[in-house]
Amino acid sequence: MTPLSALRSFLFAPANRAAVYEKVLSSGADTVCLDLEDAVPPDQKAASREPALKWLADGSHGPLKGLRINSLRTPEGLADLAVVCAAGSLDGFVLLPKVDAAADVQIAAAALDAGNSRLRLGALIESAAGLENVFEIAGSSERLTFLLFGGVDLSAELGVDGSDSSLAYARGRVVHAGRSNGRPVLDVPALAFRDLEAVAAAAHRAKAHGFSGKAAIHPSNIAVINDVFTPDEAEIAEAQAIVEAFNAAPSGLVVINGKLIERPVIRAMQARLALAEAAGKL
Repeated sequence: MTPLSALRSFLFAPANRAAVYEKVLSSGADTVCLDLEDAVPPDQKAASREPALKWLADGSHGPLKGLRINSLRTPEGLADLAVVCAAGSLDGFVLLPKVDAAADVQIAAAALDAGNSRLRLGALIESAAGLENVFEIAGSSERLTFLLFGGVDLSAELGVDGSDSSLAYARGRVVHAGRSNGRPVLDVPALAFRDLEAVAAAAHRAKAHGFSGKAAIHPSNIAVINDVFTPDEAEIAEAQAIVEAFNAAPSGLVVINGKLIERPVIRAMQARLALAEAAGKL
């Protein structure tokens, strides 16, 4: 299973299309999530639950697998959670959409506890309330392992055009909350998914904003996203040199090229090397 240190790419797939279940597992994505929410019409949600759970229960090696259920503030979401909790010992995660408050995560976590489930949780921050409460959400449960920024729904609720500049504050706040609580944070999928240059540019911007990785709605985007979020040879060499110099310094002070290297930089370099190792670069 993909370690949390290597959540670079996150591929959504519709839960009502069983024909794509196996295809998405070979996409190269670090994380694959069947979607029971937006991708499934209301009249197909109930019928999609059982095949999606069977897919999740398949313990074959591969990417980290999960299900995006419907909002817990809807009958469909409560039914989704009940079925997941009754399914027994599953590995992977449940992605909670439209998380407005820490209580949303805590309710799901309590239900999974009651069902003796091993499933972890992810939280989609895609509402004004969720953005306001994101720091409490990010620290709400030990089961919560990542956040996902939902820029499409959020921009509609905020009444902005969805451009990078209009969502800069929101992105920064979600990254700040996630990083403060040790949670990876993934960026929203690029909607212009057929333009791979645009996907790469969006991934580079997300990386610069502090995101750990980026979601996608089409397998063709995965190689591009993985490439952006995987340290290259120069970045790996830099990190190795800095960490080695720090470990060899008896005083704990390191100066490289005339610059003092402090502990936050060391931690960042160690995280870079962990990502490179998880991605098979070391």
